[in-house]
Amino acid sequence: MPETPRPFLDVSRSVTGRAWVDRLDSAAARMATAISQRSGVSDILGRILAGRDVGLEDAASYLDPTIRALMPDPSTLADMDALADRLADAIIAREKVALFGDYDVDGACSCALMLRFLRHFGLDPQVHIPDRIFEGYGPNSGAMDKLIDAGASLIITLDCGTTSEKPIAHARDGGADVLVIDHHLSDHDLPRANALVNPNRPDDISGLGYLCAAGVTFMVLVAVNRALRNRGVTGLPDLLKLLDLVALATVCDVVPLVGLNRAFVLRGLEVARRGERPGLAALGLAARISGPINPYHLGFLIGPRINAGGRIGDAALGTRLLALDDELEAMAVAERLDDLNTERQRIEVEAVEQACATAEAEIGAGEGPPVLILASADWHPGVVGLIAARLKERFERPSFAIALHPDGTGTGSGRSVPGVDLGSAVIAAVETGLIPKGGGHAMAAGVSLRPGDIGPLRAFLAERLAASVSVARAASALKVDAALTARGASLDLLRAIEKAGPFGAGNPSPVFVFPAHRARFPQIVGKGGHVSFTLTSDDGARLKAIAFRAAGTPLGDVLMRDSDQPLHFAGSLSLDHYQGREQVQFRLIDIARPER
Repeated sequence: MPETPRPFLDVSRSVTGRAWVDRLDSAAARMATAISQRSGVSDILGRILAGRDVGLEDAASYLDPTIRALMPDPSTLADMDALADRLADAIIAREKVALFGDYDVDGACSCALMLRFLRHFGLDPQVHIPDRIFEGYGPNSGAMDKLIDAGASLIITLDCGTTSEKPIAHARDGGADVLVIDHHLSDHDLPRANALVNPNRPDDISGLGYLCAAGVTFMVLVAVNRALRNRGVTGLPDLLKLLDLVALATVCDVVPLVGLNRAFVLRGLEVARRGERPGLAALGLAARISGPINPYHLGFLIGPRINAGGRIGDAALGTRLLALDDELEAMAVAERLDDLNTERQRIEVEAVEQACATAEAEIGAGEGPPVLILASADWHPGVVGLIAARLKERFERPSFAIALHPDGTGTGSGRSVPGVDLGSAVIAAVETGLIPKGGGHAMAAGVSLRPGDIGPLRAFLAERLAASVSVARAASALKVDAALTARGASLDLLRAIEKAGPFGAGNPSPVFVFPAHRARFPQIVGKGGHVSFTLTSDDGARLKAIAFRAAGTPLGDVLMRDSDQPLHFAGSLSLDHYQGREQVQFRLIDIARPER
């Protein structure tokens, strides 16, 4: 029988309504001690490792993950050898190749990886990134015709294609071969491609379903390099130099940062920090990043700017930027993406305010529906995914935002919570004929709707996901890794903690509680309603702190009103670079009032 989670500081209900529990049960606490003693790491780092199910024998390798140790034979992926051989044939024969990608960061990175690889051999592929509004997700027959008319004998789809039976059949009938590189779920019969590599296809047993499309693409390039080497080709590209693109996609697509993905991100960051990719360097300048690039920069500063092109501008800008070698041209494209991102933020803020007000009215004083599905004719189709993400964060349940078109149809995006497989539910809705088109993966999905589909979809998802949502919400207690003081939150401690990173989906950032501290000098900063403050302890130690998007929320209200009262603060630590100086920053997650 599972052990009941141990309460932390006896917090049963925080300001946000959550209980606080120790991430470690008694067995994990013993493992933490053993890891610390045998590996020579600090007690806190031992607790962090044990809290992520790292065993005693695995601790050393976990702290130093390598591509060599974690990279499996690419041939373990279904259809890999056939795909690698066909692509090797095209390279040797110098065929006219076309790439069909997706409009998000993962799609842009996947296309840029393949584009750079093929250019190494002197090929100059056509690239088509569909317009989110006019073409929608994935291949379409019209675009396939244009690529074939321009001379393509081989079309490679990247981050899409698994559910595109008709467009791929159309391309094959038009005389082109089609290779699919993807990671999205599908219960459909696979399309009639020449080869389809997707670790989430039903017959794949590689166990690599946690990879994003760029990760799968990287494995394809490894396989193609091998196929070319076996044919006597020399002067092959150094694929490790492309890992910055894999890292960017892995972080931005919010896939689990476990196993090979951790190695991709860690080694990719090393490549990114060398500043050899003009597109990434230009985006870093546009985003005013200071200090060495880290996962936060990738996910929250660089990624959104690449996505802005696909959301409200030119969908091909991201791929173009990441494939550029000219620094001046890269700066111009990065500036354009930065401008589009500013406009995207304006549109998003207005839409999120409307969506949250609607959701609050729908939920009322009760529990509300297990899945939120909101729709508006005022929402730009390019920001519905962002609206869904904000709804999910605020109301702690899977959420969809649907942009309605004048003819009554709609396109939307959904975001899920851990433990609730949204992609499979959407695919089931398509299989039953409830909606015409949809797909995705566990944490995110997209849908296309006919007039009148919203009500039936809402009922279908509520029935199908109610149980898993209930379990997920019941497990939403805040898991705490350790207690700290403002004085103890040092740079040395943070650098030790980061050895267990990168943190994100599947490898949660450590949560620390600062008992009986005070929030001094609170003020609202930035356009997003952030609240900055100074976390202080009774011994006078201070820690720079911020609560993102907290203004007008219960957390923000407490910070602004109760700055003189001792409170328990829960959050994570990060490295902040300001005016050339490194300092630790506290990112607030929750607050609790001490028991009197």
